[in-house]
Amino acid sequence: MLVLTRRAGESVMIGDDVVITVLEARGDVIRLGIKAPRDVQVHREEVYRELQAANREAASPTEAAVRAVTELLRPSGED
Repeated sequence: MLVLTRRAGESVMIGDDVVITVLEARGDVIRLGIKAPRDVQVHREEVYRELQAANREAASPTEAAVRAVTELLRPSGED
């Protein structure tokens, strides 16, 4: 992990097109501004983790769904 010290108004570049600027530091709360191309997704980490979990759950079939597909694919006359 890279650790940097920045003051309000100072920025950090990530790659060629992402700029993170410290807007304000007040106590233990820091406000950041992020300038990135529209095709770069920017999420708070906790939101990103929730999205990943929801995507994994949506992509995982239930046992009932697997049984139903198995039944549909089984050649007729087999039991």
